[in-house]
Amino acid sequence: MTSSDTQKQIRNFCIIAHIDHGKSTLADRLLEVTNTVTKREMKEQLLDQMDIERERGITIKLQPVRMDYEAPETKERFILNLIDTPGHVDFSYEVSRSLAACEGAILVVDSTQGIEAQTLANAYLAVEHGLTIIPVVNKIDLPNSDREKTAAELIAVFGFKEEEILYASGKTGEGVPEILEAIVARIEPPQGDANAPTRALIFDSMYDMHRGVITYVRVIDGRLPSRTKLYALGSKTNAESIEVGFFKPQKEKSESLETGEVGYIVTGLREVGNARVGDTITLFSEREKADPLPGYKHVVPMVYASIFPVSGDEYPMLRDAMEKLKLNDAALEFEPENIPSIGFGFRTGFLGLLHMDIVQERLTREYNLDLVLTAPSVAYEIINTKG
Repeated sequence: MTSSDTQKQIRNFCIIAHIDHGKSTLADRLLEVTNTVTKREMKEQLLDQMDIERERGITIKLQPVRMDYEAPETKERFILNLIDTPGHVDFSYEVSRSLAACEGAILVVDSTQGIEAQTLANAYLAVEHGLTIIPVVNKIDLPNSDREKTAAELIAVFGFKEEEILYASGKTGEGVPEILEAIVARIEPPQGDANAPTRALIFDSMYDMHRGVITYVRVIDGRLPSRTKLYALGSKTNAESIEVGFFKPQKEKSESLETGEVGYIVTGLREVGNARVGDTITLFSEREKADPLPGYKHVVPMVYASIFPVSGDEYPMLRDAMEKLKLNDAALEFEPENIPSIGFGFRTGFLGLLHMDIVQERLTREYNLDLVLTAPSVAYEIINTKG
């Protein structure tokens, strides 16, 4: 199969919803129906990999996964790349990053609750990015489900046609095969140029103690082979593709990433700030020819608080932890601060109180730090009587 044939078989999509409308459960069923995960490996909220996500039953981090799908009638094979997104308003920045890597979105609405705030916000974000939207009325197995009323809301608010709306139950799996058929039929394959200079969008990244920075990318044009010198256009940094591969949902290495594919690159970079989310990666040999992709809008924190280590000796560890956390939470902002009575710490900006709560918990759990947080406050602009 040539790379342009492969490209026609790819569908990149995300699932967007208000918090608690059954998005993660529906993602579980898609993984099951496509046999990406065996029954034995299956656990609830499979793509929510952090302990905090599983305990609270919410998605915090976007999480990509690649599924192989065979159309039941034509037996044609497709590659479906799902990027799971959070539903809580504090993490809408994560959603915007997922949308930039996709051509389509499944809009999930709970049939017992109807359209809610984040349903609207995320749907408008998807429209802004020019995505094809597939509306799904979920939880139709519940006794208090009102599918007709929910469908009528979708038609009234977004102007969908009645025949476009799908009905499903993430819990029982009813309607899931129809969703897979709709993804293949309605969402466009990626439109990149396989022969153009390589350009890949970094939509997320993580830090691995042994392997350095691992970036999550969507290849827009060209191809990214393994063991090649790379160049990040935004941060003007040299890197190397020590390993490339896909998420199934665990990392599975391959020879290269082709146009339209979603995967990861192990860069070996130790400087966390050199692999920024929203940056464009190209081959070192093509760095003069490739133009950077439009990045993300800069996100503005809403709530501020100061974070200090309980023991002053832990300040360097806290600084390290904050930098690593910023790598896969691009909405986090911080600057050093010194209060004589407490010592050295960081003035930190968050998108909301839940975001603050999660950051504190991740610093405590993942980096074993004892922290003191000041009371959260909001930044004000004051106009005095002289204007």
